[in-house]
Amino acid sequence: MRVLVIEDEFDLAKALAKGLKNNGYAADIALLGEQALQKMEFNEYDLAVLDLNLPDIDGLELCKTLRARRPKLLILILTCRKRLKDKVMGLDMGADDYLAKPFHFQELLARIRALLRRDLPTKEPILQVGDLKLDPSSRTVFKGNRRLELRNKEFCILEYLMRRAGEVISQEELLEHAWGEEELDLFSASLRVHIHSLRRELGDDAQNPKYIETLPGVGYRLKRGKN
Repeated sequence: MRVLVIEDEFDLAKALAKGLKNNGYAADIALLGEQALQKMEFNEYDLAVLDLNLPDIDGLELCKTLRARRPKLLILILTCRKRLKDKVMGLDMGADDYLAKPFHFQELLARIRALLRRDLPTKEPILQVGDLKLDPSSRTVFKGNRRLELRNKEFCILEYLMRRAGEVISQEELLEHAWGEEELDLFSASLRVHIHSLRRELGDDAQNPKYIETLPGVGYRLKRGKN
């Protein structure tokens, strides 16, 4: 799950991104509205956390533009504007939820989870590849009848591989969806560590893989298997 935090207060934006990453989401930051539009053009995001008081574009207009360009994007407005009028306008402009500052981070996480649960009917609710079953809502994974205990990053990697089963996924693409675009170089070695750990949980063999294939210099692929 990949989130774009659109917030001009740098410290708050960094804190939000860090908190989201600690809870298993990949998160990028845009400090300006135009920067957010550029990132949306080149990256696939599931959710935008949007501040309304941006220095270059009014947040309500940006919300309207994002909704027009990305109809399936979830938008959660996070702002100091507390008036009922502002909330109504935000929701009418296309936001899916509205949370006023100051806020508790745990409430923000709960609202994100609620949005994702509500959005699941438009996506495949349960992913299945071979004997692997993954539930994005409850964040559970089963291999046959055995539940796998995966760490957040391992879950994100496996979910993305399962959504693209049979396709070759580059290391850069996996990094973007598990960590975010700002940390590609920093976590390239960590990706290999998590792939190794994920294989161990799956009982997989890198030399003769049943699940995750490594294509040297290219990326990774989850074998389709038989359901």
